[in-house]
Amino acid sequence: MASWLGTIVRFIVSGLVVFLVSWFLPGFQVAGFTGAIIAAVVITVLGYLIESLLGGKLSPQSRGIVGFLSSAVVIYVAQFIIPNYLSVSILGALLAALVIGIIDAFVPTELR
Repeated sequence: MASWLGTIVRFIVSGLVVFLVSWFLPGFQVAGFTGAIIAAVVITVLGYLIESLLGGKLSPQSRGIVGFLSSAVVIYVAQFIIPNYLSVSILGALLAALVIGIIDAFVPTELR
């Protein structure tokens, strides 16, 4: 039960991060807090799939330029999966990956 609660809290924190990022960054828009939660779930799942396919080199602990770019691609691709909830330009995806990466360094939102 505690692990489910932790997972829900992490998704809410991730949704809050996505929601706040959408307020400050150009080219990155979500449709309200519900859209931010849905976007956080989709981005997490896509990130997990990419990390599973490409190995641990893209994990948050060892992110370099490849990890940063893969995060930007995941964020950009997510808009095509949930077009009613997320709209992202290429610049918006790059900026969001940077800001979310910085925030994640201080407030870990990854699911393990």
